[in-house]
Amino acid sequence: MHSTAVSNGCAEWFIKVLKENLLWVRSFDTVEELMEALLEFKDHYHWIMSKHGYKTPAQIHREKKTCAEAAA
Repeated sequence: MHSTAVSNGCAEWFIKVLKENLLWVRSFDTVEELMEALLEFKDHYHWIMSKHGYKTPAQIHREKKTCAEAAA
């Protein structure tokens, strides 16, 4: 797969996560409130990604599936 396609997929996935976990569930009265929420989201998101070795959810699911199949 071409690296641009991979990069686009990662960017699209991140935007989806951002929308579903912040932008569609909260309202912001000011730009400052939005900026603060984005910074908090970044810190939380970074923690989640580092916990999983900076892998996408699809990579983690594939690894778990492979381990489960090997154990069976």
